[in-house]
Amino acid sequence: MTLIGETTGKAGGAPPADLIKDATDASFVADVVEASREQPVIVDFWATWCGPCRQLGPALERAVAAARGAVRLVKVDIDKNPAYAGQLRVQSIPAVFAFVDGRPVDGFMGALPESQVKAFVDRLAKEKTAGGGGSHVDELLEFAKESLAMNDLGGAAQAYAQVLQAEPENAKALGGLARLYVQNGDPDRAREVLAMAPPDAKDPDLDSVRAALALAEAAPADTAAFEQRLAKDPDDHQARFELAAALAGAGRLDAAADNLLYIIERDREWNDEAARKQLLKVFEAAGPMSEVAKQGRRRLSAILFS
Repeated sequence: MTLIGETTGKAGGAPPADLIKDATDASFVADVVEASREQPVIVDFWATWCGPCRQLGPALERAVAAARGAVRLVKVDIDKNPAYAGQLRVQSIPAVFAFVDGRPVDGFMGALPESQVKAFVDRLAKEKTAGGGGSHVDELLEFAKESLAMNDLGGAAQAYAQVLQAEPENAKALGGLARLYVQNGDPDRAREVLAMAPPDAKDPDLDSVRAALALAEAAPADTAAFEQRLAKDPDDHQARFELAAALAGAGRLDAAADNLLYIIERDREWNDEAARKQLLKVFEAAGPMSEVAKQGRRRLSAILFS
């Protein structure tokens, strides 16, 4: 994360002062809520002590600068300005939210690869240049999100289907519908939905469903043998690793993460950091905003930096 007062980039010079700025709790409404009625605003909640924030911050700044004014970036130090981070229920950082028309419409947590950060910013920029004609679609997507939160899978599926009638290649609707099929134990239908997405479509749900399907394909069919080995030796890391793979393949991502974190805590270098690498795949399959990813990243940080 670029600190207050530092410039970003060298080759192209610093971006315009109003394109990337720091905000306080006092200026948040003007800098984010009101400004987002004119163009999308990305909010980066960070802190000086946060290592991943220092990775993500420069990547966000480069992507926003490359968008040439289509979006803005506002950075909020949560130690000095905790109010809006609390209202948005930020539980770990870095946490990124995209505001459009005065409200948050998208976001992610954790330090994503730069390619995904750029895709996130580019998607917002395209929505801005396309004009504001998608309000009905936005309402349906919001309804689907709320339905999922209430475990109303039927209502969410219906909303996604209505979006796809209007916009057959809508990445958010395709990703959401594919995730529903995965949760409902129908990976074949999930793959069919993924095949409908354009090759360059970017959405966290699309990425997480692809990761979930890959985990399922590579998973052992049975857990009994691994559980028996662990009953004799809890530090049989290979058995625990295979058990985690089976659990992840069955959709039990929280239990898979628990087992992988156990291995990392006991021996973080085991098998060329295989447990940590697999854990990142589990986080991707769960989705960057999921409780599995948020809680798991917090526990991973505690282990690695203890």
